[in-house]
Amino acid sequence: MIEVTGPLGERYEEVLSAEALDFLAELHRTFEPRRRELLALRAEREAALAAGGTLGFLPETAEIRADPSWRVAEPAPGLVDRRVEITGPTDAKMTINALNSGAKVWLADLEDANTPLWSNVVEGQLNLRDAIAGYLQYISPDGRRYRPRPDGELATIVVRPRGWHLTEKHILVDGERLAGALVDFGLYFFHCARAQLASGSGPYFYLPKLEGHLEARLWNDVFVLAQERLGIPRGTVRATVLIETFPAAFEMEEILYELREHSAGLNAGRWDYMFSVIKKFRTRGAEFLLPDRAAVTMTAPFLRAYTELLVRTCHRRGAHAIGGMAAFIPSRRDPAVNETAFAKVREDKTREANDGFDGSWVAHPDLVPLCREVFDAVLGDRPHQLDRSRDEVRVDAAALLDVAATPGQITEAGLRNNVSVGIQYLASWLRGSGAVAIFNLMEDAATAEISRSQVWQWLHHHVTLDTGVPVTRELVERIADEEIGRLGTDPAGYAEARALFMEVAVADEFVDFLTLPAYERMP
Repeated sequence: MIEVTGPLGERYEEVLSAEALDFLAELHRTFEPRRRELLALRAEREAALAAGGTLGFLPETAEIRADPSWRVAEPAPGLVDRRVEITGPTDAKMTINALNSGAKVWLADLEDANTPLWSNVVEGQLNLRDAIAGYLQYISPDGRRYRPRPDGELATIVVRPRGWHLTEKHILVDGERLAGALVDFGLYFFHCARAQLASGSGPYFYLPKLEGHLEARLWNDVFVLAQERLGIPRGTVRATVLIETFPAAFEMEEILYELREHSAGLNAGRWDYMFSVIKKFRTRGAEFLLPDRAAVTMTAPFLRAYTELLVRTCHRRGAHAIGGMAAFIPSRRDPAVNETAFAKVREDKTREANDGFDGSWVAHPDLVPLCREVFDAVLGDRPHQLDRSRDEVRVDAAALLDVAATPGQITEAGLRNNVSVGIQYLASWLRGSGAVAIFNLMEDAATAEISRSQVWQWLHHHVTLDTGVPVTRELVERIADEEIGRLGTDPAGYAEARALFMEVAVADEFVDFLTLPAYERMP
């Protein structure tokens, strides 16, 4: 039996049709046992790391890494040239702005930049359907009408479903919640796969939070079943995997191998990657302590090793390597801030393009021209640089694990920023908005995770700040009140967000993902 427990709004029945729900039920019944097994394996690995273990390349898959003969599928239509990708949630305004942005790809984010409020889950699917059909529109409060350009180049849609760890409480099969990943994937695939094929594109996805090749194998099996049920040729689905967890960095080739007929490459998801580093080795000492978030740049040795290995791995197997996020939000009031930030974005994108990345992410349409200019200068008329094999790159496990070599301090300003960003973001998340401009940066769940995990790590390892003051719970509590006071609004409006932040930032036990307790507070 399948049951929808969420309220039904206007046009919801178009998404939640009987046929679509039956499709979701089959996905759940087929794959839910394996999903739970893989989550249990994650917990076992974390326990082993807490007990003194480490990460490394898997001996049991050495033959896959050593075999030079296999490659992933050729790039699919709409995914040949990916020099600029824009990310954002699937509300109507963002959908239109992203499609019209001039970016080659739009990462339609149903995960980190989206709050899984029931209305967002269903209406995001409606917006995607309407955009593909060509009749999506948005009317602003002042009466302005926005639509995807009928005569321009629109970005290719690539949907990011939720990670394997999240569930959807508003749809039950046999009394069990469905995996949020299968809800997001299943509804989009069921309603949009054929339409995308008819438009000359295809059903494309970004897969988040994978921790290893067995989780990629599960996704591949989902794709195979889905294509068979809908009569769509096998290999039509294409998926780019975000290498945004520490364990996945040691299994990049194996992940590509498991998805090879459905693979579209790998992405260097830098923010979640930093969070995963902290999370996986949170019980360890100074060797895994990171300085202020703002001080951790992509030139840090452990991040440099990670990105270099990602490019080499992808190009060796014929897969695109996509760079990380430029999260800066331009200011219409402060040209000096913009000048400094644009210079940093240019420097970052230039490094990526020169390192061999085939494209990169931005969070705001105003950054699309800058990113495109940088990659145009390197790529020229070529759609990518898969021919740059980067054979000279040699990265071992020690290089990936060299977190201790990261330069920078742990400061009171960094602590204050983490607390303020975490609370402001959670307040917005609980109201239904998962992508928030804070201090001229686009914050999403990944950056909020860094903020709270750094507070947890610094507190539990008794770190002393640059001011000579130790990090204590009392200090974090006081800073929270002071930072809320600086926002100039009623502190009572941040009470729930403050309580949630403390729950995930200073508690004795580390909560796996802040979105887990946050979701339970949501209707």
